Amino acid sequence: MEIARLTVDGLETGRIVDEPPTIAFALASTTPGEALDTAHVRIGDWETTTREQVGIRYGGTLEPYTEYPVRIEATGMSGATATAQTSFRTGRLDRAWVGRWITDAAYETPKQQSPVPMVFRTAFDTTKPVRRAWIEATALGVYELELNGAKVGDEYFAPGFTSYGHRIQVQTYDVTAQLAAGNTLVATVAGGWAVGSFTHKRKNMIYADRQAFLAELHLEYEDGSGDIVATGPEWEVATDGPVRMAEWYDGETFDATVEPDAMTWKRADVTAPRGTPELVAQVGPPVRAQATMAPVSRTVAPSGEVVYDFGQNFAGVVHARLRGRRGQEVVFRHAEVLVDDELFTTSLRTAKATATYTCVDGEQEYSPRLTYMGFRYVGVRGIDPEDLELTALVLHSDLPEVGEFECSDPLLNRLQDAIRWGGRSNFVDVPTDCPQRDEREGWTGDLAVFASTAAFNFDMSRFLDKWLRDVSAEQARGGGIPMVVPKAGNPFPTMATSVWGDVCILAPWAEYLARGDLGSLRRRYPTMRRFLKAAGWWARLFSVRPDRRRVWRFPFQFGDWAAPTGGAKDWLARGKWIGTAYYANSCAIVAQIADLLGEHEDAARYRALREDIARAYRNVFTDGAGRLKDEFQTGYVLPLHFGLVEGAEREAMADHLVRLVDENDGRLSTGFPGTPYILFALSDSGRVDEAFRLLRQTGCPSWLYMIESGGTTIWERWDALRPDGTVNVSELMAGGSDEESGGGMVSFNHYAAGAVGDWLYRRIAGLEPTSGGYRTFRVRPLLGGGLTSARASTRTPYGVASSSWTLDDDRFALRVEVPVSTTATVVLPDGTEHECMSGVHEFACDAPGDLATGAPALSTDRG
Repeated sequence: MEIARLTVDGLETGRIVDEPPTIAFALASTTPGEALDTAHVRIGDWETTTREQVGIRYGGTLEPYTEYPVRIEATGMSGATATAQTSFRTGRLDRAWVGRWITDAAYETPKQQSPVPMVFRTAFDTTKPVRRAWIEATALGVYELELNGAKVGDEYFAPGFTSYGHRIQVQTYDVTAQLAAGNTLVATVAGGWAVGSFTHKRKNMIYADRQAFLAELHLEYEDGSGDIVATGPEWEVATDGPVRMAEWYDGETFDATVEPDAMTWKRADVTAPRGTPELVAQVGPPVRAQATMAPVSRTVAPSGEVVYDFGQNFAGVVHARLRGRRGQEVVFRHAEVLVDDELFTTSLRTAKATATYTCVDGEQEYSPRLTYMGFRYVGVRGIDPEDLELTALVLHSDLPEVGEFECSDPLLNRLQDAIRWGGRSNFVDVPTDCPQRDEREGWTGDLAVFASTAAFNFDMSRFLDKWLRDVSAEQARGGGIPMVVPKAGNPFPTMATSVWGDVCILAPWAEYLARGDLGSLRRRYPTMRRFLKAAGWWARLFSVRPDRRRVWRFPFQFGDWAAPTGGAKDWLARGKWIGTAYYANSCAIVAQIADLLGEHEDAARYRALREDIARAYRNVFTDGAGRLKDEFQTGYVLPLHFGLVEGAEREAMADHLVRLVDENDGRLSTGFPGTPYILFALSDSGRVDEAFRLLRQTGCPSWLYMIESGGTTIWERWDALRPDGTVNVSELMAGGSDEESGGGMVSFNHYAAGAVGDWLYRRIAGLEPTSGGYRTFRVRPLLGGGLTSARASTRTPYGVASSSWTLDDDRFALRVEVPVSTTATVVLPDGTEHECMSGVHEFACDAPGDLATGAPALSTDRG
């Protein structure tokens, strides 16, 4: 037996904390059925004995700037033992800052524009041998550091996007190896989210009137003494540096001819943030360059622009190696699609998505550092292609990719690729809606429906921990959740609304099922309770009859958002059906969470409330026999999947859902709230053939229509690219008309509809957690659709869990991998059931004649 993985707050090395961290470890063993008996955990002078492998919270004291060794001694049920060790460091904790916030107080940020980047610098000498040197830095804006001409760290967009009125992250960089006898430290600070233009309304100065920078360079000498080089009025500032413009939507302009000695330097001014935000050690994973993309083709557009196709839609920046001459200007424009062989930029709305570079003489390199774009195509002007070597860097938060899915259908495999690329592209420090147009905001509804799919594919623990702190911080006193987090100038009022607000429950629950840390639920539980209280208040408003007091309609619902039929007015009109169903589901989930946390009175109350809401849905919206008075697909999907009906009513609802799909030429017509669950609603009601037919539909609207139309990511609208090859930029509020607008609501990289991935993993592969972190899980593959093989795996906190099956001449074979300390219930297509301890298990049986019979797999853990 060995300890295969040991982490502190999800990191194997390098964690810097200012609060007690959480320890987790995974075991590996060649002994079948092995499981942890006990583990002895020692962190510095603190120690504990536990039977847990996940969520072990350090209970000792913390001192600033201290390294804490972590040692685990694990004993298995077989008597085998294993040890492992790592460490973490503390940051400054509550120690007061020597450094002061600095800015250029004379600079006035233009209205509705991003400010010119500020450049700060200082010089210092090291006169004694240095044992260790590190920088702590943060900013109002986004910053880049250089020490002696070399970049410090490999992150993009520090300090990251948080609710700056509440918290600002602080980064720590070890710079020991970069020091010289004489040193120059330079910081470039762009407007970013705090000061720059943001939202389609082009609001700016949302959190600060101008950029500001705060830093301390700590020098620890070999003789035990130390110095601090801290920001203050002795630093210099300039606003005419080489980065002439940098913002999220318009891009970056860089003039390489600008030399530091020619810039206009003056003494920096001391400033302070608005309010009293807490400065905290970095919680979330930083944005980094994750891959390099090479173009798959180069063409010349009718306009003369040279167009590079990277073959994949993604979020990132170009990286150019150029041979140029001084003053030569090279322009890089970005787009997701081509129309008539030209970049199509109308869907970007006001965003220019352009990088402009002014050359010096000779060989040189350029890549934007203070912005990013969403694109597949890059148009280039101003340089001969023979003088340019163009690649691109994929940028997203540093999320470990832990899940895989593959099957015998190449189109479904391409769909899985599109789902993963959609996640990568939109997990850029916060869960954005899209990476390309004048938006890129942390819309809550998108993540609410995608959270389970995301948690399978990526280790979302640190990413969601950071973002959910802002969800709680920005929750209204009455319990409402902003529709965008951080709110950052978004004009929607903060109020309780279904799906979008339900993210405070759905995202932590998905993360718990994937990662198993009960502490994460405990931290979010007060936010969940307040949200459900707000939902209940709004449901009761203006209602007298008992059933009506459980129907959630007010104050506002997005309804069946982005459904392929109708317009926004039609989608919103379905709000009370969707709000009521999600209200019931969230009560069911929070009841489970309350039991896990020992809040059993709460659990009983939420279960009773859920039953009342389910009864109200049936009494108010149906004829009592399973038929909606006003029919639409999502109206049937939600009560079926959330278990609001049973028996004959459930059978009737499933029949009606199938009928609506058939009447729509075998296609779905669900929006954001129903799309993740329509296949579950069908297959778990025994309509397996219908579920597979819907999944493998290639006409518009369908998932595979996107793929067959060339999509490499998931689209915001099912018909973003119409069958006739035109881009759908129809006006959002047109009520279903096809009136063209100035850009409309169309994105080719919007992950919400990719939530279908959850069905691929839980039903086709059959891999489904039944308790937190896959401590127990079920493997119950669903056969159908002509598929002859499928496999899925995900790295759980205990190790890799996997399911891999083949169907050959009606003979079914299954291989299941069960991590140490976990158990799996394996259900074969012939109905036989097996309980499996850790190890690799293989099974075989004759497949049923129609390849799709047997009782549906249940989904009780979803609420």
